[in-house]
Amino acid sequence: MIYDEGSAMSELQHHAPYPPIHHVAPKNPGVALLASIFFPGLGSLMNGHAGKGIGIFVGYVLSWFLVILFVGIFGVIGFWIWGMVDAYQGAKSWNARHGIVS
Repeated sequence: MIYDEGSAMSELQHHAPYPPIHHVAPKNPGVALLASIFFPGLGSLMNGHAGKGIGIFVGYVLSWFLVILFVGIFGVIGFWIWGMVDAYQGAKSWNARHGIVS
């Protein structure tokens, strides 16, 4: 039997002992906060929380409609602040879950 080094190497490559390593990029809490300052809910979207980000934005827009009735200003301010706080905390939490110190 002739020993073929190429086929032995090829067989070794097919049976890697370790799964591939997936690198994740850290989330920047400051960028998430800035995004939410200018567009409420965007920071949450950037952190992968689509439902929460859309909810914050919809609440913010609906509150602006209520401002006409002089009632919604509290909602506008509340949803805006909630969006900023959630964006910042969400980025820090995501980083912590992925072993990234931020």
